[in-house]
Formats: sequence, C-alpha cells, structure tokens
Amino acid sequence: MTGPTATAPTVPGAPHDDTRPHVGHAVASEWTKLTSVRSTIWALGSLVVIVVGIGLLFVSQTADQDYVAMPFTTPALFGLLVGQLAVIVLGVLTITSEHGTGLVRTTFTAAPDRHRVLTAKYLVFSATALAATVGSVFVVAAAAMAVHNGPAAGPHTFGEWSGALVGCLYVTLLGVLALAIGAMVRHSAGAITLMLGLVTLPPVIGGMLSYWEASARIGEIVLQYNVPVAMMQLFGMPTGNDTRVPGDLPQMLLLLLVTGAAVTASYVIVDRRDV
Repeated sequence: MTGPTATAPTVPGAPHDDTRPHVGHAVASEWTKLTSVRSTIWALGSLVVIVVGIGLLFVSQTADQDYVAMPFTTPALFGLLVGQLAVIVLGVLTITSEHGTGLVRTTFTAAPDRHRVLTAKYLVFSATALAATVGSVFVVAAAAMAVHNGPAAGPHTFGEWSGALVGCLYVTLLGVLALAIGAMVRHSAGAITLMLGLVTLPPVIGGMLSYWEASARIGEIVLQYNVPVAMMQLFGMPTGNDTRVPGDLPQMLLLLLVTGAAVTASYVIVDRRDV
C-alpha cells in the first residue's frame, strides 16, 4: 500500500516557481536601472541644487512687503524655470540610453511584453521626478515662509501651496512628454533638441507672429499658452505684460492632452517597431 505523497513547499524565487511576471517586477527592474546610472544622480542633483540655490538666494534678497502680492512658493519658480531642463533630459535618457547602448534588446528579451516595460518606465520616472521637484520647491517655500512670515507680508492661504504642487506636476509631465518623445525618436540628442525647442521657442515665435496683422491672433494664443507662462501662472507670479493669461486649468489641460497623445503614440510605436 502506498501512502500519500508529500508535496514540497514552494519557495519564492526558486527555479520551479511558476509565478507569472507582472508590472511590479518591471517596476523593480526599472528602479534598479534608473538608480544605478550616474546620469540620474547628475540630473536630479542639478535640479535640487539649481532650484534650492537660486530660490534661497531670491529669499535672502527680498523683504516681507514683497510677499503681499506674491506667494511664498514663488521664489522656487526662478530655479525651476532652469531646473525643468534637468527633468526633461532625465526623461529622455530614461529610455534613449538603453537604445544607445543596445541594452534595450536584453530588456525586451527578458521581458517580451513591451507595454509592461514602458509602463514601468513611466511609473518609476514620474514618481522620482515628482518627488525631487516637490521636495526642492518645499524647501524654498518653507524657507521663505520662515524668514518673511511677518505681519507686513500680508495674509497667505493654502491655495498657493496647492498651486505650487500643480506646478510641480506640470514639470513632471514635461519629463513624461520627454520620455515619450525619447521612446519614439530613440536618439538622445534628437529628443532633447525637440523638447528644448518645445519649451523655449514658443515665446519667441509668438512674439514674431504678433508683429504681422494676419498672424497677430495666432501669436497672441502662442504667447498665452507656453511653458514659461504656464509655470508663472501656476506659481502665482504676474506675467508682467498686457497679454490676457488663461487660468491654471486650461494650461494643465493643454499639457495633459499633448502628453497623453505622445504617450499613446509611444506605446504604438514601441510595440510595432523592431529594436
């Protein structure tokens, strides 16, 4: 007579473990890759140094009266207008560096589901960029509030902090857009050049178009909807011109639509194109 056969316990990670890979595994892999390269340290380090350094310098040169019509979060804006470039560069390098070294072939061989890999890249980059941006802005805003929160600074509300948080989300979306363009272009210099043109050229082009009567209306729209104006709007800083500036919601919706379209296109292209 044969007794019941004992079943060996399943050990996670053992060779016979048939656990199906999921997006959590891809996120862990992408996190390891993102934090193990020097470009991430340099990009995020530059972001923190620029935002905090320029912000604290601005705080030291202002008085309480300057904050009557200006939120405590505004000093962080000056550094963030430059620091956003570090987020954009990191977004591009998150995927183009793998194409440049050929590592992407190994990645897609180990994880054939390309959508899962791309989703993990978006998740890991977004969380990292948003945390670094919010942390840098919070340090500057907290310093401004600690130094200039006297009676002469006037009343301040929670709304200025929520506006700055939306501004940090705006910068993170610019990085996500850069990652999407990097996934489509697969070339670091080309993708970075496209993003720099998208961020810096609209104010110049809008000003040029405003000179001609036939294109004046188009020039006015371009001057209203561009990255520098949107960030100034979100951080509560006056734009300093007579152009009517739209509210926070239209600025965010425009970037969400552009980024959503680019991310969708990146999924389609990465799935169909050979590596």
